[in-house]
Amino acid sequence: MSNKTDLLTIGHTAFDYIIQVKEFPLPNSSTSINKMQTLYGGAAANVAVVASNLGLKSSLVSAVGKDFIGSEYQNNLKNLAINCEDMIVINDEKTPTAFVLTDLNNDQISYFYWGAASEFKNSEPPYKSIEKVSAVHLATGDPGFNRRSGEVAHDAGKLISFDPGQDLHMYSKGELESVIKISDILFGNHHEIKRIQESLNMSIDDLRDFGPDIVVTTHGEDGSSICTDDEIKIEAIIRDTVDPTGAGDSYRAGFLNAYLKGEDLETCGKFASSVASFIVEAEGCQTNVPNDSMVRKRMEEMWK
Repeated sequence: MSNKTDLLTIGHTAFDYIIQVKEFPLPNSSTSINKMQTLYGGAAANVAVVASNLGLKSSLVSAVGKDFIGSEYQNNLKNLAINCEDMIVINDEKTPTAFVLTDLNNDQISYFYWGAASEFKNSEPPYKSIEKVSAVHLATGDPGFNRRSGEVAHDAGKLISFDPGQDLHMYSKGELESVIKISDILFGNHHEIKRIQESLNMSIDDLRDFGPDIVVTTHGEDGSSICTDDEIKIEAIIRDTVDPTGAGDSYRAGFLNAYLKGEDLETCGKFASSVASFIVEAEGCQTNVPNDSMVRKRMEEMWK
């Protein structure tokens, strides 16, 4: 790699309230919270933090509130040498906040307060940050801002990966087509990839002909699949799951880390699966982040 930053992630940085309940309440009823923690999250920040810990030079563009400036979260990003100079700071708003409820079956319900991220739609793409990087990852966030930023990255010849995540429902068909058309790698869980196919009326092969060369689908404990000319199936590394939140983001960070370092796609998938297996072992998206040697050791144990 050159002296350029390896990876720019665009999308949400958020404070996460991780809440454990026995069961989800019905409407007009309540339930007790067994445990609650305030942690650091936001899909774009999760990818940047994990990628940085794995050795990529990372930068991050999010819309945050005044409460982020000088916070422990901001200091953590600085300590990881993540470049945040193009953050969009909205002084009269709160930083996006997620409330993630997990029941005893590991099913989840999330509530997300956009706060400062509502200003994405009025913001210019981060031209300087895009210019300095090798690859751009478009995570959850405003569809219009992601499309505009993606188009700038595409015109600059950058590798583009796209993961609309839980914000998929916000994309119009036209916006979804625009971003997918310029993407090199499309990430999604099996529900999201299915919804994308239904929305665009495309098979996986049609999607690949239309835009991304690589479509990566995660299936939770059933592993993942990487579709190129062939389909590569990757087993999940099953660990005692404390909290599944952030496993998908860490998988994407692991995959991009290996891909940008020139690994073959099967190795990228195995590396990503190994990264995700650490994240689920602790509460929060950025709590149990491994380094490169830890990931490779676990890979060797799994795939001897």
